[in-house]
Amino acid sequence: MSVGVLLMTHEAVGQALISAAHHVMPRLPLKVAAVEVPPNADPDVMRTLTAHHARELDSGDGVLILADLYGATPCNIGLSLGALGVHLHCVSGLNLPMLLRVLNYAEKPLDELAEIAASGGRGGIFIDHA
Repeated sequence: MSVGVLLMTHEAVGQALISAAHHVMPRLPLKVAAVEVPPNADPDVMRTLTAHHARELDSGDGVLILADLYGATPCNIGLSLGALGVHLHCVSGLNLPMLLRVLNYAEKPLDELAEIAASGGRGGIFIDHA
């Protein structure tokens, strides 16, 4: 079994990151899906849709939700899934290095994978001091 990965993002962000990940890793080692929340979406409808996707991704080890922006609607919907019985951890600040790091440690359990995601996201940030 393995952890499922659900990207919770604003419109057009999640699928673009999955596409970029496929460019680097043609065969993704974890099940990855994206729910992209349109600007005027009904949060209750999106929560139902998201819960369905999360349950499909969960093969028994839980779901790692990677959200693009803490406090925004996609992240809040992802966080609300715990109350619906979905075993999850949510990490915000999604970027491509975060997703790739998670995919490179696919064998790790959910708790560790959440820490790896946060570390990968921070580690992918570089400032050119030239």
